[in-house]
Amino acid sequence: MKTIRTLLSIVLLAAMMSGCKAFRTLADSNQKNAQGRPYELVVVATQPVWMGALGDSLRAVLAAPIDYLPQQEPEFDLLRVTPDGFRNIVADHRNILKVVVDPSLQEAAVGVQYDVTAAPQIVLTLQGPTEQAVIDYLAANGDKVVYAIKQAERDRAIAFARKFGAPHVERAIQERFGITMAVPKGYILAANESDFVWARFEYPTASQGFMVYSYPAEGMKSLTEEALLAARNRFAKRIPGPSEGSYMITSPVFPPIARPFRLEGRLWVELRGFWDVEHDFMGGPFVSYSTIDTTTNRVVTLDCYVFAPELPPRKRNLMHGVENLLYTLSFPSENNATSATK
Repeated sequence: MKTIRTLLSIVLLAAMMSGCKAFRTLADSNQKNAQGRPYELVVVATQPVWMGALGDSLRAVLAAPIDYLPQQEPEFDLLRVTPDGFRNIVADHRNILKVVVDPSLQEAAVGVQYDVTAAPQIVLTLQGPTEQAVIDYLAANGDKVVYAIKQAERDRAIAFARKFGAPHVERAIQERFGITMAVPKGYILAANESDFVWARFEYPTASQGFMVYSYPAEGMKSLTEEALLAARNRFAKRIPGPSEGSYMITSPVFPPIARPFRLEGRLWVELRGFWDVEHDFMGGPFVSYSTIDTTTNRVVTLDCYVFAPELPPRKRNLMHGVENLLYTLSFPSENNATSATK
């Protein structure tokens, strides 16, 4: 059994290590293949815990509704089992959270183990001397627990994309914008222009898609919400709708929200909202990520969307699938330039 780590900071550090041993592919492991669906979480807890105040706190954190989806969907699909029922195939699940209340414990904490009975697998243990102690700990650190599990799912998706890619799409992105991105197999190249690449993944009843586009930067004002929205609508018009003269637009009914953040030292601005089709009746959620490529002084945007009219309320996993693309993207031209100046 893998060594358990009991500090939350270590949980997060391990979860953020993309490509680490915890998320190796089955081909690199002698362990069984982990069971379960993406964003499904087995919670191991006694009946009194699950039916009491601690159970309410767990559901409030782990099954909280996700923002900016057309229908309400939880962070995770929870499968609760008792400690006696935690065996055989259940113990091989990809995501597990054990809840332990033990008066002999001094304080509440959370620990993490990887690949305990199967791979890739993450097992979190949330424990404390009393139910109230665990409730208080969860209130202060629940977002970090959610992040650790989501990061585990993201690492699995990235590992798959890097192993089973869509080289024709990846090549188009690199040739047009000088960036590398791991695109999972199944995506087809729908448009390949000097400043615009569009790829889509078509399912029988749903669609995932993304655009990468670029245009000259005008300083930091290029990353304001107004500038990013205007640029998005210019480029989204290149995605045709189902009827003649129709095209994608950003929904004017539910304005998007902008959020700046840093990823590996780079400033990005996230724009999240809903898209519609002008002159037709289609729509769904979208998220875009924009940054300034300092070597070319151009804004580069990865804009991702989902269309799944026959799958309510199952857009969560499709959106996470396109969101994960950002974490495979890099600017080798800037990396090379930085190395050359050292």
